[in-house]
Amino acid sequence: MSTEERLEKLERELGAAKRGGGRPLTAVVLAAVAFVLALGALALAWTFRETAGTVHPQAAGKVQGVIRANQFVLEDEEGRTRAVLNVAKEGPGLRLFDETGKHRAMLAVVKDQSWVSLCDENAKPRALLRAHKDGAAMHLFDENFKDRAVLSLGKDGPRLDLADGNGKLRVGLGVFWDAPRLFLFDENVKTRVWLSVEKDGPSLVLSDENGNDRAMLDVPKDGPRLRLADENGKTRAALGLGKEGPGLALTDEKGEVRAGLAVNKKGPGLALADEKGEPVWTAP
Repeated sequence: MSTEERLEKLERELGAAKRGGGRPLTAVVLAAVAFVLALGALALAWTFRETAGTVHPQAAGKVQGVIRANQFVLEDEEGRTRAVLNVAKEGPGLRLFDETGKHRAMLAVVKDQSWVSLCDENAKPRALLRAHKDGAAMHLFDENFKDRAVLSLGKDGPRLDLADGNGKLRVGLGVFWDAPRLFLFDENVKTRVWLSVEKDGPSLVLSDENGNDRAMLDVPKDGPRLRLADENGKTRAALGLGKEGPGLALTDEKGEVRAGLAVNKKGPGLALADEKGEPVWTAP
């Protein structure tokens, strides 16, 4: 039976009830209510059928607008601030806090630098990563905020610097001028050891507390050499191994060779010289 036929039947029954015949009025009213409810259910079903599969533009992921602000604050379920995103005079920044409200991490852009800072449970910075126009660097700090380790990349090349508890540089490792180099410093930041690999070969230099080179070991193409110098930086002893064989030379404070010992194809030889470098004794 169609909806129109149901309505006509309902009208006839309502008319008969008014004239005193047919079903009681109460029954007719209940039938009318049931019909209205059924009609509403049909309308709801039709509406659902027509709208099924249709997604609202917002649900489809379409951006309906832009939210503009200079600060956003995120709180946990207990109302504690856990994150702040804002724009200050220096630039934009994002700060993260732990459950005690202490600052633990920050991401910021300040002028020509962008950096990330990580803090310990006492809100003290322990790690810093920054990028700038000349390169990038990562800093590691101790509990006293002393810069203990720095890994950087600049125009001269990559390098790693290590410092002691007083923040003084003690170790430097890097690639400068296309050559790897290692520097060891004393408590006064004086270079005491220098190890490098040059185009001609590796070399090791040992210096005294005044920064003067006192011992030098290198391996050039001609063979290994060891040189010892005095406090004035003048070579006093040289030991080398060349194509002809090993040789030892001893010099005075003026740089004159006073004694020489060598072994070549002809055999061993020893020569002693005066202050002018003139031989005074030779063997054989």
